[in-house]
Amino acid sequence: MPELHDLVDPTRLPLHIAIIMDGNGRWAKEKGAERIFGHHNGVTSLKNITTACTDLGIKYLTVYAFSTENWNRPKQEVDALMELLVASITNEMPTLLKNNVSLNAIGNLEQLPTRCRKELMDAIEKTSTNNGLTLVLALSYSGRWDIMNAIKGIVADAKTGKIDTDTITPEIMKSYLTTSFYPDPELLIRTGGERRVSNFLLWEIAYSELYFSDKLWPDFDKDDFYQAVIDYQKRERRFGKTSEQIKIT
Repeated sequence: MPELHDLVDPTRLPLHIAIIMDGNGRWAKEKGAERIFGHHNGVTSLKNITTACTDLGIKYLTVYAFSTENWNRPKQEVDALMELLVASITNEMPTLLKNNVSLNAIGNLEQLPTRCRKELMDAIEKTSTNNGLTLVLALSYSGRWDIMNAIKGIVADAKTGKIDTDTITPEIMKSYLTTSFYPDPELLIRTGGERRVSNFLLWEIAYSELYFSDKLWPDFDKDDFYQAVIDYQKRERRFGKTSEQIKIT
């Protein structure tokens, strides 16, 4: 029986995959452990999925690592998550360089603790010349926050005459978002059994295919990821057109 990796069609890969990594806390609770234990194991899952993306040749992977709403969690958990972020970036730097992975980040990064932000910026700089997979961490991020700031930027530039509001297009709007440097995701994966997008990439996922897994994130492995890609490849992406129009083109 062929392995799932071998069933993925290399000619029909999504250029960009986004993931809502949900279920770390519940996974830890099921094991009678503190929530941070789940987050630690979630890092292992991210490493495995990043490797899977590299093996397949996926160009962009964006993961929802910390939302603006997550700041409302207990301080002890937030502090532990920030320390985990620093440790993970430091520990994974040799692997990122070895695998030609470029690291980037989106979100209100000014909200991050100084040490976290410095480690993140250093890692982004050190991997900036890599041209394989681009791994994007969404940190202190929300879709509404990004859209709101884009609108503010457009209004400010309109006041100074830099742009004409009558000529604003979706492409211009996109250029003001923090995600402007990469294409919209074709596939959005959410683990943990929830069926919602939770304020993630609201502008960008307008035509994304959605895939929901009941697996909690620490249990989500490479085979689960390959299954999501295979499911994506079975879908017909019409963008408002009919099946017949798609077949003609």
